[in-house]
Amino acid sequence: MTEDTATEDTATEDTATEEPSASDRPSSPDIRVLLADDHALMRESFRALLDVSPGFVAVGEAGTGTEAVRLARQHLPDVVLMDVRMPDMDGIEATRQICTGPETASVRVLVLTTFDLTEYVYAAMRAGASGFLVKDVTAGELLDGIRVVASGEALLTPRVTQRLIATFTRRTSGAPTGLELITEREREVLTLIARGLSNTEISQHLHVTLGTVKTYIGRLLSKLGARDRAQLVITAYDTGLVTPKPR
Repeated sequence: MTEDTATEDTATEDTATEEPSASDRPSSPDIRVLLADDHALMRESFRALLDVSPGFVAVGEAGTGTEAVRLARQHLPDVVLMDVRMPDMDGIEATRQICTGPETASVRVLVLTTFDLTEYVYAAMRAGASGFLVKDVTAGELLDGIRVVASGEALLTPRVTQRLIATFTRRTSGAPTGLELITEREREVLTLIARGLSNTEISQHLHVTLGTVKTYIGRLLSKLGARDRAQLVITAYDTGLVTPKPR
């Protein structure tokens, strides 16, 4: 019996998930959000939205990247709304420090910018961000984005994964890719993730249970050393497993 067959016969919903590991974050029924933007008016607007939206609470405001990193360590929010262009330290570097810091490893970052530029998307994902939104989104879209990222998923649409991230992928010929560590079925799952399919869509495409899909994703995260789904997408494009579709 192969590893894939055994997995599909025995996997359950609880076998593997994409949820972050336990941390010292205070328990709360609300999604705890840290606001990082160098414009006070923008921070006030976001806080006002969160204050009137059930299920959300703003735990702090940062006007610089350095302050964002400090407050993330202090408050351990569920999600940081991170601006890209800030003084002292930009949002990309702040994202990297938060996502790679041992004390803030489970904190998710949702990058916001007024600039819908591909290089920002790719740099943010590279730094460990779990999502990317332009600031002209509606209030509902912003709240939905926070929910998605807080749940442990990545806010990545097929448009982002196929047209934006792939555009700036650079491959190193002959370098170890990590793909030699995964099975053929795991490669297939990784490919579907990079194409923008949800867990449910992958389950339907492969004719396996949702629990089995989560098991495969858990293995991919472990074998490829990826933080979350966004990092799996980056790996898929970096290694050449997935290539951009012609425009």
